[in-house]
Amino acid sequence: MAENKKLFLLDAMALIYRAYFALNKNPRINSKGLNTSAILGFANTLLDVLKNENPTHIGVAFDTMAPTLREEGFAEYKANRERMPEDIALSLPYIVRLTEAFNIPVLKSDGYEADDVIGTIAKRAEKEGFKVFMMTPDKDFGQLVSDNIFMYKPARMGNKPEILGVDEICQKYKINEPTQLIDILGLWGDTSDNIPGVPGVGEKTASKLIGEFGSVENLLLNTDKLKGKLKENVEEFTEQALLSKQLATIILDVPVEIDLEQLEKNEPDREALQELFDELEFRTFASRVFKSAPEEKDQQDADQSDPDNNLFSNAGVDIPQRKLLDIHQVKHDYKLADNGKLRKALITELKKAGSFCFDTETTGVDANDTELVGMSFAMKKGAAFYVPIPENYQEAHELVAEFAGVFEDEKIEKIGQNLKFDISVLKWYDVHVKGKLFDTMIAHYLIEPDLRHNMDFLAETYLDYRPVPIENLIGKKGKNQLSMRTVALDRLKEYACEDADITLQLKGVFEPLLEETGTTDLFHNIEMPLVPVLASMEAEGVRIETATLSDFSKKLQDGIAGLEKEIKDLAGTDFNIASPRQLGEVLFEKLKVTDKPKLTKTRQYSTSEDVLVKLADRHPIIDKILDYRSLTKLKSTYVDALPKMINPRDNRIHTSYNQAVAATGRLSSNNPNLQNIPIRTEMGREIRKAFVPRNEEFTLLAADYSQIELRIIAELSEDPALIDTFVKGLDVHTATAARIFGVELEAVSPEMRRSAKTVNFGIVYGISAFGLSERLRIPRREAADIIAQYFEKYPGVKTYMDNTIHFAKKNGYVETIMGRRRYLRDINSSNATVRGFAERNAINAPVQGSSADMIKIAMIKIQEQLQQEKMKSKMILQVHDELVFDADLEELEKLKKIVEEKMRTAIPMTVPVVVDINTGDNWLQAH
Repeated sequence: MAENKKLFLLDAMALIYRAYFALNKNPRINSKGLNTSAILGFANTLLDVLKNENPTHIGVAFDTMAPTLREEGFAEYKANRERMPEDIALSLPYIVRLTEAFNIPVLKSDGYEADDVIGTIAKRAEKEGFKVFMMTPDKDFGQLVSDNIFMYKPARMGNKPEILGVDEICQKYKINEPTQLIDILGLWGDTSDNIPGVPGVGEKTASKLIGEFGSVENLLLNTDKLKGKLKENVEEFTEQALLSKQLATIILDVPVEIDLEQLEKNEPDREALQELFDELEFRTFASRVFKSAPEEKDQQDADQSDPDNNLFSNAGVDIPQRKLLDIHQVKHDYKLADNGKLRKALITELKKAGSFCFDTETTGVDANDTELVGMSFAMKKGAAFYVPIPENYQEAHELVAEFAGVFEDEKIEKIGQNLKFDISVLKWYDVHVKGKLFDTMIAHYLIEPDLRHNMDFLAETYLDYRPVPIENLIGKKGKNQLSMRTVALDRLKEYACEDADITLQLKGVFEPLLEETGTTDLFHNIEMPLVPVLASMEAEGVRIETATLSDFSKKLQDGIAGLEKEIKDLAGTDFNIASPRQLGEVLFEKLKVTDKPKLTKTRQYSTSEDVLVKLADRHPIIDKILDYRSLTKLKSTYVDALPKMINPRDNRIHTSYNQAVAATGRLSSNNPNLQNIPIRTEMGREIRKAFVPRNEEFTLLAADYSQIELRIIAELSEDPALIDTFVKGLDVHTATAARIFGVELEAVSPEMRRSAKTVNFGIVYGISAFGLSERLRIPRREAADIIAQYFEKYPGVKTYMDNTIHFAKKNGYVETIMGRRRYLRDINSSNATVRGFAERNAINAPVQGSSADMIKIAMIKIQEQLQQEKMKSKMILQVHDELVFDADLEELEKLKKIVEEKMRTAIPMTVPVVVDINTGDNWLQAH
């Protein structure tokens, strides 16, 4: 029946651009180097519509390469739009293939834009009784909305899709009928499409004028009712307003030859989809679209996917098998070593091998709060052994001790995937892994820093092999997930042995790739020696005083309550401060702190921190709100959360360090995230009071590199003036201010120093005049002058930046002092925005990466000496450019010398490296 016809028309280009820029902050790059962000984003959007909206009819509209009628009539139309990013251009053929594989018609017509095609079909379908949903984030489509035609704005950032009908469009733009949006656009213009509009007329003014006069034409007949500059502009740009309205009008008689019944939704072409997904390496997405047939009958309960999430689960047809091989298709020899005799024989073979791969199976993922279930070993491709571990700790301890000899033999190489976890687990059984290490996760991190590094991805990408998912054994993460102890021994043996076998094979692939990418020395001399250092730090942990945190929590609560009252008094009303919507209404409608409030993508008032900071001088309530947010975040994220992270085994907190996350080479941490503990505010620093020495015989020692990134810039740029500043031991910000503003050091004011400091630290991040003006709240021209002066006084820095970008454009990557690479696939993009981001990374990566390498080398050398001298003092924390030690009071002076010397000399540089060292009864005192 007509009323059941539901047509979705997708605006391909708008959705593709939206997907690309949403995902490209963390781009999806496959093993062939293709940026698949736009394809994946569009695919997810398409799948969501098919599953959640269940359209009866669907089509996807694309632009064509042919000139449009608008361009022929107005040469400047879209002339200022930047060229399409290459990654999108390369993605388009795949998106068309994806659409066709879903058996969805591709809609286009030379001379017309996708908007026109959608508009024509939408109006035709409405006449034939369809409900039509135009899927696009483009505001222009609001002019087409009617009782049976709707705008469907796809979900974003977890929000629900937004459906706009006549009422919503009219209310949003304060007009009587949706077609008046054309008149608003005629006056307002559109910078993205280079539709000029009328100068000085924005959205609000345009809405007000059309609300009063009804149309552009009627407005032009009544300009005598306007005043001032507005009257002048409307009269002067009459023809431009009419042309703009014409350009903004969606054409509704496109000669697109398609019968509406051809848009009826059909079954997708499964083979074409599977081939495309394999080519793009869309494994997770493929599992959303359809699930493979069970590989064996007893695994029917292993697939945990929700049938409603499976587009073809009830199709009653065979799904083509993936081309990847799996454990059932590859010959292998996986054996149990479940008694003393077999374990002894296995240990003998491990000793002979000279190199073996191992993996642990545990009851959990926290290495410092888990139990061993088993260990697997592999020495050659296709063969592995599994050793089950008893649940009783004493029995488990005795069994694991049998393998201590091979684990602690420094002549035997150990291979693994995320070895730090396995090493940390074994520490709790008093087994200390020693000798040469090869971690496949970290090897791949150096080879391709921007890709994923989990074993399943690596196996599928480099070995064309699909490992058994852990979900097949214990289900998905969540409260209903089973323990590994519940898995039948034979199934667990196959799973565990496969892990060791595949990891061993990956080592064979990655060793030559490390050579090819010039990262072998970095791997063996920095990243691998760092693994046991981090494992020791994690196992050591740090003591937390819960009483200190409890007192601080009460103090914060009092502060929050006081701020809440002050904010509501200043607002003159009671409202939920934590609600962005209510806060926006108070600030921008009641208090009117600005007449140009920034809107979010969902057209709500933006109350983000960066927005509020810029408005801080407009009303005293702003600073109170920022303080309120700071305290509530501090309380919930750290003060109340840290006590819950204390390990019951030793009453200490054990953070987990991640070596293979940040592409720059920096370490990150989680549970807790030490890198994000606030230090810029007095309240934030208070948290460090809770971090204390293990007992009264110890103190905390903190060692921090002083302005290390600026020193590295000086080293890399070889700028004489910058080097001279550090050689003379001058305050670099004061010295920079003196040079930029042309005054003596003694004449530098606090404001001058603040400006110089912002430039010093901003230069390495490619700060622009706009960015500097925003941070310093000064005119853009003044900011540009400061940057120009900086480069005039430090020409070596400018030369370094130019040379680095040139090197990146030629080679596709940049390197740190130690040879760590950062690949920049967009460095030669013709799109200025994309290229600019890559250029900033090109300048920043060698600096940040060299800083990261420096502290890693220092950590390795310090740990080596602490162990050689059998010192009681322990390295316990690493945060940014700082190391923290639990220092034995009797060893304190000796420790200071070791730490200072190893940190200062980690990477030999011409520029002097300075290390600040302090001690205290807590971390705050020691900082």
